Amino acid sequence: MTKEQRHDLIMEELIKHGTVLVSDLVELLDVSAVTVRKDLTELEKSDKLYRSHGRAVLINPYINNRSVNEKEKLATDEKHAIGREAAKLITRDDSICIASGTTVHALARCIQPIHKLTVVSASLPVSNILSQHENIDILQLGGMLRHSSLSVVGEFSTRILEACSFSKLYLGVDGIDFDYGITTTEMREATLNQRMIAAAQKTIVLADSSKFGRRGFAKIADIDAVDLIITDAGVSPKVVKKVEDLGIELIVAG
Repeated sequence: MTKEQRHDLIMEELIKHGTVLVSDLVELLDVSAVTVRKDLTELEKSDKLYRSHGRAVLINPYINNRSVNEKEKLATDEKHAIGREAAKLITRDDSICIASGTTVHALARCIQPIHKLTVVSASLPVSNILSQHENIDILQLGGMLRHSSLSVVGEFSTRILEACSFSKLYLGVDGIDFDYGITTTEMREATLNQRMIAAAQKTIVLADSSKFGRRGFAKIADIDAVDLIITDAGVSPKVVKKVEDLGIELIVAG
């Protein structure tokens, strides 16, 4: 088998499974571990995969803190589908909390309140979108503005949350790693998200399928803090099974 053929097989496995162990590639390719590691190094230099602790993953699992304008252009159809499913869970006279991120922006655009709705929001775009509905009471959290996400963080926000209780938290994340937990790119946002989880009866994570297997810098919580994940149809069967095995409810938006 030539090097090019090995590289093609490696990429086929990654596209199929999202991640693959070096030991599995040794068996599949019938070559030494040294040869596999050299192949992975070359593919990583070509930005085709990311190496981590004896395995390779299709994309870099460590997220950069990109601006909200850049993120808005990514997976727009998937985010709208996720937002539409998330909005269906809102009940009559509900009280909810919406964190930050472009996926929750999509949720806000899909909300059509039944009678009266109370929303606690960390996101300026979310509050702006929902302000067109007269029967939505909006409590905009205050604090330091994060320019990259157009959301607030800090002590003032957490103080307000200490006096709140809501039925559902809609939480956008930058990464879902089944071993490490749910993450974001900024420590202050992670702290605020932790306080939101404590004040919510149910934590609902909105994440397109690219977020699985990735990590942001700041850990929000272990995966067992999540009650429900809503993702898009691009999610792999392997991830679906893992979520179900953990006892977490999963909605796949078509």
